[in-house]
Amino acid sequence: MDLEAFFEPIQPAILNKEYGHNAFFHHIHCHGETFPEIKGIQIALVGIEEYRGADNDQVENSSLTTNQIRSKLYPLKKGQNNYRIADLGNIKIGQGREETLSLISSIGELLLKMEVLPVFIGGSHDLDLGQYRSYQPMKKLVSLLTVDAKMDMEDKGKPMDLHSQDIILNKPNYMFNYCHLAYQSFLTDPELVTTLEKLYFDHVRLGQLRDSFKEIEPLIRNADLLSFDVCAIHASDAPGAIDAQPFGLSAEEACQICWFAGMNEKLSSMGIYGYHGKLDDRRAKTASVIATMIWYFIEGFYQRKDSLSFKSSDYIKYTVSLDSKPSILHFYKSKLSGKWWMEIPKNKTEKYKRDTIIPCSYQDYLTAQQGEIPERWVNSQLKLY
Repeated sequence: MDLEAFFEPIQPAILNKEYGHNAFFHHIHCHGETFPEIKGIQIALVGIEEYRGADNDQVENSSLTTNQIRSKLYPLKKGQNNYRIADLGNIKIGQGREETLSLISSIGELLLKMEVLPVFIGGSHDLDLGQYRSYQPMKKLVSLLTVDAKMDMEDKGKPMDLHSQDIILNKPNYMFNYCHLAYQSFLTDPELVTTLEKLYFDHVRLGQLRDSFKEIEPLIRNADLLSFDVCAIHASDAPGAIDAQPFGLSAEEACQICWFAGMNEKLSSMGIYGYHGKLDDRRAKTASVIATMIWYFIEGFYQRKDSLSFKSSDYIKYTVSLDSKPSILHFYKSKLSGKWWMEIPKNKTEKYKRDTIIPCSYQDYLTAQQGEIPERWVNSQLKLY
């Protein structure tokens, strides 16, 4: 597959700007007159200008959105690490939305096979279906993390209102876990929450997230792919969201989530959707927020430390005895990052070929020490068996 054939180059007006000393732009490979060499690249930025799934008179397919994000991302200062990053430009939009989804899937699949982490930017949130389909040829169970003010699982409506349900019901199904962060109760059907609980899927309301922000880190660390709708950020920070909401995450909280995601050794793709440049304010505030989210994700990526080889000397193993069944729980703490994991014992009725050592928090370890089984352990046990 010739990747270059599926991309439009970045507009010269952006590439020819004067960027300051040590700007992000000077340390990445951009698709201008020539296409970047993929070999040796670790992260690839992929622009998408597909909005037909939004079915909104206010938005249309154009290069405005990704141009504004790039114009805010490129001047940011490079971090401490040596970047191996390419900006591949924008995907050539298909004649229909389904063709674009197929292109996203094919491009994502190829990049994943080359061990390049794609970061999709732009387009309506329903395009994460293409991102998810990138994993199907691997025939490997994956966990999806969605950050959105709503649960897009309506029975009727625009594709952007249905896509999460399409992902969960997609055939063949390789969904091991679905986790939804920062949804708002007054925008969410209680029956959907009940359904997620019956499937042992994770969900955290905006208020719960704020009350114990650090406790969402293990949920983020368990994801293989992240899909972020900028409508999850409140409109005062993200006025350019297609489905902008008066309440939501702050820009700082969104960046913290991206930092956690970047540090997740398992996570192999990311998408930031739901923004259109036409809806942004005159200073392109939303584009600035998204650019900073990308920057924090990249910085988190270059802070990855853990080998996930739990028998190595990089991990300390803790054993907790309980009076109930199970009588023993095993925990692992990384000497390098300080992160925690706990072990789910295998048995003959195991449904899935999955890692049975799952991310957890220090609080889960303390809960076990008090003689209680952590809720995270129970939910994982039910999901696996």
